[in-house]
Amino acid sequence: MPPHQESPVKSTVVPFEPDTLPAPLRRLGPHDVLERWRAVDRSAHAPHLVAVPGHDGEDWAAAALVTARPDTAYLKIVDAVGDVPAAVGAVVSSALHRGLAQVKWEGWTASAEMAAGAGFAPLGVPLARAEDAGGPASGYVRWLCDGAVTEPPYYGQTTHFTCGAVTALVAQAHAGTLPRESLDRTAELTLWRDATNFPACEPVGLGVAVRRAWPSSPVTIFLDVDRPVLLDHLTESEREWRAVLQRVSRRSAGETGVPIDARHLPMTAIRSAIGRRERVLLLVSLAGMQGFDVPHWVLCHGAVPGAVVIEDPWANAATGDTWVDAHLLPVPDASLDAMSLISSDRFRGAVVIGSPERGAASF
Repeated sequence: MPPHQESPVKSTVVPFEPDTLPAPLRRLGPHDVLERWRAVDRSAHAPHLVAVPGHDGEDWAAAALVTARPDTAYLKIVDAVGDVPAAVGAVVSSALHRGLAQVKWEGWTASAEMAAGAGFAPLGVPLARAEDAGGPASGYVRWLCDGAVTEPPYYGQTTHFTCGAVTALVAQAHAGTLPRESLDRTAELTLWRDATNFPACEPVGLGVAVRRAWPSSPVTIFLDVDRPVLLDHLTESEREWRAVLQRVSRRSAGETGVPIDARHLPMTAIRSAIGRRERVLLLVSLAGMQGFDVPHWVLCHGAVPGAVVIEDPWANAATGDTWVDAHLLPVPDASLDAMSLISSDRFRGAVVIGSPERGAASF
């Protein structure tokens, strides 16, 4: 898709302070909308107001609440009030000026017709979400850069520990190997049970479980350390038996013909795999995007100039983070590179799933 060329929209940007809303916003925004904006602590996602001045220079004609996860390449319109097309245009103009890949729009009050009129396409609704996950029933996206990205189904993990299984299932649904109607909680927990190192899924166990579930799908595991991983936070006795299971997973990889590549997987190789229509399950830390250093699996499935597009099966409702943020999420190459260096020895773990007719992943 070609980059959009648009005239800049005159606007002003001010921080969003929930306890001290600007007077022009209080006069413009419906009470229930403003209360929803203030209902969660969005401070971790740089909340700000993009306001379009009115003709009198005193009031605002429109305003949008805008947030985004740190270390990403998008803006999200939580809501817009007043002259909504003007507010949305101002946000798009800002994103273009910053060279971002996309703008998203949560569908709290926006209709499909309104979004389409502003150049936004609907996002597929989630197939599942955790009980404590927030978010609107609908969402929209507008890409601002070259490159076509096909949309996988969005499935929010229903537990705190099944991210690895979910990313694998979504990868296979995106590839057409798994019917979308089969992507459900039974499939999520079944694959997790086969892959888990209790409760996390480490790269070798996850790769072996994927191969067992889909024998015709080529799988390559990338892990550039020769030791048990994701165990540093546990006591010695807890680490010991999980390390035994990881050694068993390595033997299983050899028995099932799943290669373990000990080379460091660079970002160029991840992009190359995506270009071959392979899908990369990548282990990352959530420190950059969410503020806490917890290992987490995401799916890398698309690429645009300067960013890799991922699916994150988890969203942090406490910060106003929703499935709209986590779905079709562009992350700059440098940010993804940094967040996928895990633990103090900065290892990288990934599982690359190829298409059955294309052969094994390689670089």
